[in-house]
Amino acid sequence: MRILLIADAFNSLTQRVHAELGDGGHQVGVELVTRETPLLDVVRRHAPDLIVAPMLTTPVPREVWSAHTCLIVHPGPVGDRGPSSVDWAVHLGAERWGVTVLQANDEMDAGDIWAAVDCAVPEVGKSDLYRNEIADAAVEAVLAAVERVASGTYRPQPQDSLPEAARTGRPRPPLRQDLRRIDWHHDPTDTVVRTLRAADSRPGVRDELLGGTWYLHGGHPEDTLTGRPGELLATRCGAVCRATADGAVWIPELRPPRRPGGPGTVKLPATLALGDRLPPLPEVPAPLDAGDRPRTWTDIRYREDGRAGFLEFAFPGGAMSTDHCRRLLAAYRHACSRPTSVLVLGGRRDFFSNGIHLNVIESATDPAAEAWDNLNAMDDLVHAVLTTTDRLVVAALGGNAAAGGVMLALAADEVWCRAAAVLNPHYRLLGLYGSEYWTYTLPGRAGARVAAELTRRALPLTAAAGQRLGLVDRIVDCDPQEFAPQTTHLAVRLASSSAVQARIAAKKAERERDETERPLAAYREDELARMHRIFFDPEHPHHALRRAFVRKEPVTGTPEHLRTAPAG
Repeated sequence: MRILLIADAFNSLTQRVHAELGDGGHQVGVELVTRETPLLDVVRRHAPDLIVAPMLTTPVPREVWSAHTCLIVHPGPVGDRGPSSVDWAVHLGAERWGVTVLQANDEMDAGDIWAAVDCAVPEVGKSDLYRNEIADAAVEAVLAAVERVASGTYRPQPQDSLPEAARTGRPRPPLRQDLRRIDWHHDPTDTVVRTLRAADSRPGVRDELLGGTWYLHGGHPEDTLTGRPGELLATRCGAVCRATADGAVWIPELRPPRRPGGPGTVKLPATLALGDRLPPLPEVPAPLDAGDRPRTWTDIRYREDGRAGFLEFAFPGGAMSTDHCRRLLAAYRHACSRPTSVLVLGGRRDFFSNGIHLNVIESATDPAAEAWDNLNAMDDLVHAVLTTTDRLVVAALGGNAAAGGVMLALAADEVWCRAAAVLNPHYRLLGLYGSEYWTYTLPGRAGARVAAELTRRALPLTAAAGQRLGLVDRIVDCDPQEFAPQTTHLAVRLASSSAVQARIAAKKAERERDETERPLAAYREDELARMHRIFFDPEHPHHALRRAFVRKEPVTGTPEHLRTAPAG
């Protein structure tokens, strides 16, 4: 079928739907729309058999939905309405939620139902839930709805014809800041964590802290530290610990409010955002190997199971600052000192990595210098993985990866992906050439022609497409919560196999041959020379592209790479 996707942005769900439909053989076009977009003209130009809106907050005009079947993906169970559906799921502590695919009509979220799929709601942040359980349910529902449309015989169900038991959701108002307010003196830790997680990506929880107004992003419980409710107690890895009525929470990121008429503001590690406002506080590190200690947050952990080591990391939004890279490299070196034969690198779920931290770079006094430091720290980490020759290294991608994050994964001996992961192995949409030894690893896995095509087209790939192209070695088809247990089982089995030592020896010999043909230093030197020219040229387009990206500047139209390169 010819399918047109219309969306506010090419966000994670839109990318995944685009890639999944393309894998299914459909011809997929994309248009990013605003209230000013002449959508009828756009639809006429595409002449689609079907329109799908994976993420759309603007109403579809009557002249469009009355002439074309237009499916709206609503991230809520049947009967749910409103713009804050996933926020409410986390805020209320729901155990189950769902996704409904319905037909556009005059009333938002009230159309006939083509498909509905429910899902679990684990104790994670809204954005993690949206990219994983919600996205899984959405893709399943979209694929079912597309198949039903293609059949020509299925009739969608009017919502008002369904029995009451089938309408598990209900209309809900926007979850505004007055409903998100935290009472630090009375709210227990669990309530504060849910409130923070329900706003972790956007909009954040508006609050007063150290004489200023901030949006708080993300929250993790702390069971050991306590203090006067509302006070800051400690720092860790850029986060601040704040006391609640019965304990404390870790807040990883803060964002200042936008000034009237000013540009959008950016989330930063909390200690960096607070800067000179931050009083002297103890830096309370968490042990790298937490074992059975009380629950406490940290962004890097190490554990072992038999001869397999697991270096787990989870950075907000998948972005890796200079500090993140250096701390992860130190942890990686520790992991390599342990007597294991397999080392698994990755998170338990959600983002693997999206490469360098553009928010920190944008906010730096000298963005070019910060970008240069960040890129070199990322390169140091990738180099350490590439030159590990005494054990097998597995990159475990429980969620999405992009740009330098994909190249970090490709430095490993094997790449294991959850089936739902989306890969974006390219840099050019931000005007970058790229580094992280990609000119060695990407052609080495996919071949020079495919590598050039991937970086030119700059389109997302499913894990299955990545496997076909040689970027992925194993697909783990499981729910998000099962990814860590399943990869643990697979890694322990690999570490205990009779062939593992022979594979390690072969890997070491191959690395020595490659180094003789062209040293890794040569790849790095060439890549960094190009990136240096970009970072330190104030007129280069990258700076405007970075600024627009991190400050969430509204789209003005559909990017050229989406217009000219349909999937399928």
